[in-house]
Amino acid sequence: MPQHTRPRPICGHCDGFPTVAVTTGQTTPTGHRQTITANCPACHGTGHSLPARTFTRVGV
Repeated sequence: MPQHTRPRPICGHCDGFPTVAVTTGQTTPTGHRQTITANCPACHGTGHSLPARTFTRVGV
């Protein structure tokens, strides 16, 4: 029997595109553009976020 997992929510800061390549404007000796990678600071490069925590009031 297959096991079903619930889809994880997509990060609202990066919309599921957690890692991007940014050009520095420099070229390498072979003529290629020099790039650096940047990860989303909210999801740390996973593309998914945890659901918001809920608090319940216990007692009076």
